[in-house]
Amino acid sequence: MSAFVTCRPVARCLRGRVAVPVLALALFVLAGCATLPKARVDLTQFPPAQRVRAERNIAVFDRVWDLVNRKHYEPKTHGVDWEQAAAVYGPKAAAAPNETELYAVLNEMLAELHDSHTHALTARQWTEYRTRERIRTGFSMIRVEDQWVVSDVLPASPAAVAGVKSGWLVVARNGQPLGERPNFTALEGEEVAWNFVDDHDRAVHLVLKAQRLSIAPLQVVRELPGGYLYLRFDEFDALDRRWLGRELARHRSAPGVIIDLRRNPGGGTWSLGFAVGEFFDEPVNCGTFITRNGARSVENSAEFGSAHYRGPVVVLVDASTASAAEIFTAVLKAYHRATIVGRKTAGAVLASWFYHLPDGGELQLSGEDYVAPNGHRIEGNGVVPDITVQRTLADVRAGRDPDLKTALRVFESGKAETLKR
Repeated sequence: MSAFVTCRPVARCLRGRVAVPVLALALFVLAGCATLPKARVDLTQFPPAQRVRAERNIAVFDRVWDLVNRKHYEPKTHGVDWEQAAAVYGPKAAAAPNETELYAVLNEMLAELHDSHTHALTARQWTEYRTRERIRTGFSMIRVEDQWVVSDVLPASPAAVAGVKSGWLVVARNGQPLGERPNFTALEGEEVAWNFVDDHDRAVHLVLKAQRLSIAPLQVVRELPGGYLYLRFDEFDALDRRWLGRELARHRSAPGVIIDLRRNPGGGTWSLGFAVGEFFDEPVNCGTFITRNGARSVENSAEFGSAHYRGPVVVLVDASTASAAEIFTAVLKAYHRATIVGRKTAGAVLASWFYHLPDGGELQLSGEDYVAPNGHRIEGNGVVPDITVQRTLADVRAGRDPDLKTALRVFESGKAETLKR
């Protein structure tokens, strides 16, 4: 099993359905409709020098607590006693000496919800999300054979200059083992010590200076042997869905198309609807979104400007395929429009919105649940591929892509799904 990690804010991986207008937020604040937890933190316990910080922290904490209390898609918060959560985490938040520790407490509380799309971002993380730039050392990792392995190295980055290669094992950061869910942040100019094992099993210790680098999604098009078309895009947004449509229209006669979503963490449902529509002749049901009060709305694909590609399709997925990318996969699978190859997807498909916090941070909050066209709930479960392929460390180090090889075999077998007239 593999999982792709770019060490970037969770919010980029799990973008929601719509954004909340700034004006609406202003009206919300002025209306004074916020609720506060019954358990209040006694700020008089803090020395005067710490009280200002504690007051700021509690303002942020109360805003997060209130938004979840009133707007989370599950009114019973998955059985979590939300008042008790305030009593447990409120004092910790008040005592946090800095922004980093405050947001660690906020996200520890939010983790109790077991919700893929609810997460608090610091002001810096929100800026990185919007600008598509992040302070990093320049390589990405995947989880292979229970080890973290370098998958990609950004050209001209500190990692590339230092000689980091795909296939190296990543053992530790600043002397600390990575664990199963690493989450790194660095300051611009900060020196980060990495311990690797190279492809000759030799220990390598490198100190890399973090710098501001692009985390913009990529678009890749290649014509493969046999005339098959390979398309990789790393986000569902307006630019990506227009690019997808143009490439499919240009290659409408291709005998088969491979859609690579193994690095795609999702995006907006508007772009998702257009992307699905490229592979059908008429609108299809893309699944149902369910609100906090139980209201249900069906999202349909969009056919306006569709390339109407009719040939066979293979979709490549893995544990980093999330949100809108998972829904895209689930819809094409439900309609037998594509063969799904790879490993189970992330299981992270809730619709979310962003809300401003008093210190410039943002809360990404799930407002709607999602059910696939076949009735399956993907959140927490993922989409299981039609053909499961195991990726090995030897594959990564040799530059082999068994998923792609399997996709070509699907085409060559003549059993790939095509659009039925």
